[in-house]
Amino acid sequence: MADDCGRHDDKQQLAKRVAVAIFGFLIIFAIVVFLVWAILHPTKPHFILQDVIIYAFNLTAPNYLTSNMQITLVSRNPNERIGIYYHKLDVLASYRNQQITLPTLIPRTYQGHQDVTVWSPLLYGNAVPIAPFLEVGLNQDMNAGMVLLNVKAFGQLKWKVGTWISGRYQININCPIYISFTGRTKAVQVGVAMKYQLVQSCSVDISLLN
Repeated sequence: MADDCGRHDDKQQLAKRVAVAIFGFLIIFAIVVFLVWAILHPTKPHFILQDVIIYAFNLTAPNYLTSNMQITLVSRNPNERIGIYYHKLDVLASYRNQQITLPTLIPRTYQGHQDVTVWSPLLYGNAVPIAPFLEVGLNQDMNAGMVLLNVKAFGQLKWKVGTWISGRYQININCPIYISFTGRTKAVQVGVAMKYQLVQSCSVDISLLN
């Protein structure tokens, strides 16, 4: 009889252990499913080019362009449970796909849930040689009173969910801006510079690094 009671207690203990193991497995499985969902379905950060201050923008013979400016780039993380680590982000200006300033490195930044981050990097391009056909096109645009530039940022980021951090992703940001050279411009003079209030939405592309 005692042996029967002992075997009964052993069976109860085994059943409890199995139940605890199954419960623990279900919790781990739920966490893994959540992490996979969060990693595969994060919402891209939103970027806005708020303004640009032009300190210099001029052509010199034969085909050198000097363009010095300061931009205000605003990023918002729309995710409620996912943080973003910006590990590397270079910003530059281009004209018709030709780079016209040196890249400026933005310091590493962590962006929490639904946080807004503001960067104001300076972009420099002194006597940058441009292709002859671009020099002709830029002269035409400036004479017409309007020049289309692109402020681009590219780098790497990681997603953060709780204490877990993903692998690195490539991020590319493109912000088109129109710079007016006519008397009807809405730019505000700031010392010797001209400030353009833009609030221009930027395109964002994110891809997993191999």
